[in-house]
Amino acid sequence: GNHPLWYVADQSTKWPRIPEVSEHKGDCSNAGADVTLGILSSSWDDLHTVIPLTLHTVCSVLRVTMVPVLFLIVTSSANVTSPGNNTGGGVFSNQTILPTVLVLSLLMLIVALLTCYCLRFRNQRKADITTVDKKIPNGIVEEQVIDTILFRCTSLPNPVWPIEQQTVVLLPRSPSATKTYFPIPVENLEEECRIRSADDGKLFREEYNSLPGGNPQGSYEEANKEDNKEKNRYPNILPYDHSRVVLAQIDAIPHSDYVNASYIDGYRDKNKFIAAQGPKQESVSDFWRMIWEQKSATIVMLTNLKERKEDKCYQYWPDQGCWTYGNVRVAVEDITVLVDYTIRKFCVQYQACDGSKTPRLVTQLHFTSWPDFGVPFSPIGMLKFLKKVKQVNPSYGGPIVVHCSAGVGRTGTFIVIDAMIDMMHTEQKIDVFGFVSRIRDQRSQLIQTDMQYSFIYQAILEYYLYGDTELDVSSLEGHLHKLHNTCTPHDRLGLEEEFKKLTNMRIMKENMRTGNLPANMKKNRVLQIIPYDFNRVILSMRRGQEFTDYINASFIDGYRQKDYFIATQGPLPHTVDDFWRMVWEWKCHSIVMLTELQEREQDKCFQYWPTENSVKYGDYSVEIKSDTQCDDTFSLRDLVLSYDPEKETRLIRHFHFHGWPEIGIPTEGKGMIDIIAAVQKQQQQSGNHPIVVHCSAGAGRTGTFIALSNILERVKAEGLLDVFQTVKSLRMQRPHMVQTVRGGLLIPRRMPSPPSLTSSEADGGGDSQGRSGPRRPGSASCVIPSNRPSASSPSAVHSFLFDTSVVREPLVNQVPWPPGGRKNETVEEKAGVSEQKGWPAGWGWRRERTHRSVLERWRGGGPGTRVAGRGLAVALLACIDQP
Repeated sequence: GNHPLWYVADQSTKWPRIPEVSEHKGDCSNAGADVTLGILSSSWDDLHTVIPLTLHTVCSVLRVTMVPVLFLIVTSSANVTSPGNNTGGGVFSNQTILPTVLVLSLLMLIVALLTCYCLRFRNQRKADITTVDKKIPNGIVEEQVIDTILFRCTSLPNPVWPIEQQTVVLLPRSPSATKTYFPIPVENLEEECRIRSADDGKLFREEYNSLPGGNPQGSYEEANKEDNKEKNRYPNILPYDHSRVVLAQIDAIPHSDYVNASYIDGYRDKNKFIAAQGPKQESVSDFWRMIWEQKSATIVMLTNLKERKEDKCYQYWPDQGCWTYGNVRVAVEDITVLVDYTIRKFCVQYQACDGSKTPRLVTQLHFTSWPDFGVPFSPIGMLKFLKKVKQVNPSYGGPIVVHCSAGVGRTGTFIVIDAMIDMMHTEQKIDVFGFVSRIRDQRSQLIQTDMQYSFIYQAILEYYLYGDTELDVSSLEGHLHKLHNTCTPHDRLGLEEEFKKLTNMRIMKENMRTGNLPANMKKNRVLQIIPYDFNRVILSMRRGQEFTDYINASFIDGYRQKDYFIATQGPLPHTVDDFWRMVWEWKCHSIVMLTELQEREQDKCFQYWPTENSVKYGDYSVEIKSDTQCDDTFSLRDLVLSYDPEKETRLIRHFHFHGWPEIGIPTEGKGMIDIIAAVQKQQQQSGNHPIVVHCSAGAGRTGTFIALSNILERVKAEGLLDVFQTVKSLRMQRPHMVQTVRGGLLIPRRMPSPPSLTSSEADGGGDSQGRSGPRRPGSASCVIPSNRPSASSPSAVHSFLFDTSVVREPLVNQVPWPPGGRKNETVEEKAGVSEQKGWPAGWGWRRERTHRSVLERWRGGGPGTRVAGRGLAVALLACIDQP
């Protein structure tokens, strides 16, 4: 009964369990010990079964072998001593005794080996941590149930095996901090991060292991009450009594004031956050009751509903329509899906005792880019997400509710990043160690792995180095004016420094192993531009042929959808069949070509389509149906791709852009805008499968097209653009994407005489009503729109930016007014209802306008609120330039 227990964190496997384990009840190992993989069959209980079977087998062998051996010994003895038999007896005796001795020696050796093995296992199980040949570094597991990770805790009581709840694996650490970590001035942040990251992040692990586990005086009496145990997702992740969120008691329901959630302080704001576990089906009504009672207007969700086929959080909101949870009615008003996160807006109503139903607007921001293992590859998405949370959360709202699955790992990571950015702005220094130590007094185990701990530093460093580079469209005119005018030496240095930071991004050559294999080198047009292994396009392996899954192509994220583009090089003569195989296997319907077959007497791309009839490439046949010159800038080809073994066909639309000069960038953006709009409409008709984009090497012009497409999509949806971060994100997905970034100082060299635009041009040159506007100095295409209507047709960019038919998926999911509400209420009337209840204006129910209202304000919001289509395109092309 005193031997250590195996801790098996697995709900589905039918193996013996142990009772609830909380880290505050005992330290499980020495500081910095590695949790390692164990094998279930090597447990002590299994050995109790294996050893008797082994001994039984040995006894059977002895019984079978010893009988004939004894018979031989007796016979040989009789032959030797019998009278008259004195010839050959000695020889016979030697022949029988020798095999007998050998057999007995072999059996004794087997018994000795079994004895040694048992003794060795008994000594080994006394260790605190089971070690096998494959180690998991401290910090690789997070708030999740790991099926095969086993560790033993010597301080646990005797086992009570039945247990039905999952348990979060708590990594061992030092019980007391032996080292002090001081705040870091921001000017030293980059160097400190470099030092801590050395030796595979050894100093990060040491700092993390020095953190206190929680509040030594903290108690969990309410959480451990029998009626509340079922409300906890993990039995060892519980809220402290002194910091837990206390709900209003429901009459006749004991302990109905409990929910697994804790108040957490911000940088200087007390109880700025509520850290909660992901709701269970049994606790959803308590979760929404907490949202209502705490007057929370913002929910931050940092986990997916399922990860690795395990339930991480119950879906506590309706996909559409209206659901009721206890006395709280929740209706979906708006859903916006972006590449890194999803925004959902809910109308929440509480059924009061007097029958009144006061509506409120609650916004959920769901971060969907956190991987199943570890942390996000880059902190860029998290920083964008955090900024959106700050923008959405109203000043009059209650605490921001943050949850993941257990409400400690990812939840703590988000809270600490927010607090350290605020501290950086106020004090010009950060104190991650000190802040985590303080908030762990409010909820234990916040920040669950050293990987999450180092990710906090990465996010803070990213923010410090690059800052907030977003630009509102309404301020774009002033930005262009600054770029087109002579900059001061200080401004010039700033532009050069920003460009240097972008171009000095490290190329991860260690992640290019597949493309650098000798068998694949000949498939690369430019040896410096090779796809990263983590996002390269993988083809199906041809039977009996090695290295046939490689093509020089990378998946690139779009504005709303991951892997929305495939950036690839222009096909070589011996890779054309791989190119069409990629188009077929990934169900692509659109190909964008940004180069000519030859430029400056150099081959840039092999012609991979027929000029007439059809051509066969391996197992695929390509037939041309039409070839149309849309205007001076691009042509449109309709191709039919056939897969011969299955006799299937597919329509492919080929967009060939001719407006790119051999040197420099296009002098006007209308053609690029037109081709982007045409591609988006084609995607609507054929489905949102990846768009194949290529130039020659698949980096410069390809990156520019993808960047411009993503930027315009964001301008259309939010009225914001961020050229710097857009290009930075592309370069993290494929090397050398957008090969040069030019500031305003270099634009006049490309555009010595900006074109003079009139209202009669196709692009309008004026405002959204088609009128021309006065030109600003140095910014030929920036105009001042007025609000007078006009019957003239909109420009091409206006059609792209304002025509909602181009949007691939609706941003607004209008839901009928929930039962009990007044369907014909206006926004003002609905706000008035809340004002009568004492709520601030705007806090009550309202149907918020989406991107259309933003664009309407941009279109007609007064002087300087809109830039004409061509001016926007030229400005972006000038900022995203390539040779």
